[in-house]
Amino acid sequence: MLTKNTLIIFTTLFLSVLLWTSCDDSTDNLPEVINQNCTLDNPSATINPTEINLLKHMREEEKLARDVYTKLYELYGLNVFHNISRSEQRHMDDILCLLEFYGIEDPASESQGIFENTTLQNLYDTLIIQGNISLTEALKVGATIEDVDIYDLMEFSEDTTNPAIISIFDGLTCSSRNHMRSFISQLTTNGLTYTPQFIDETLFNEIINSNKEQCGAN
Repeated sequence: MLTKNTLIIFTTLFLSVLLWTSCDDSTDNLPEVINQNCTLDNPSATINPTEINLLKHMREEEKLARDVYTKLYELYGLNVFHNISRSEQRHMDDILCLLEFYGIEDPASESQGIFENTTLQNLYDTLIIQGNISLTEALKVGATIEDVDIYDLMEFSEDTTNPAIISIFDGLTCSSRNHMRSFISQLTTNGLTYTPQFIDETLFNEIINSNKEQCGAN
């Protein structure tokens, strides 16, 4: 249900992995044990088909982020991937809370890299290929994922009036802005750039030129 076509340019950049692995990004300062408990802010009594579809989509989209970052951490050992993958697990848990409240079947597979949504499956496969090229491409993958997340969360928030969904989506969007800042910071430090493919350039510049936000537990 992505609303724009993904445009990913594959380029091989010969930079030293050691230059990156020395960086330590604590992103969300997550504790070792992730709290699985969830609370909902004034959930509506009923949910419509559009809301069901967007919740199922975002459950798998957050899984995509977690699975990609997990794989990239295994490849490069860079802390930013490890820290943000744990944050994405929290995002998945937030969406699962809504699914369980409304009795909606969870579409997320327990297997890494497997998706019910074929668009997300194709996106995952594409991003993993790009991430394997080099560490710099892996960091661009991170920026792309957060670009997609911010765009979709903002779009989907317009499709619901359910306070609980809006509240969770707002929190996830805030956290994704922080993740975007982390990836762009690492790219910029080494003289590289990222051009937004989903959110507009004005919003992108506002995000990367502003300070990290406090987004609760996410």
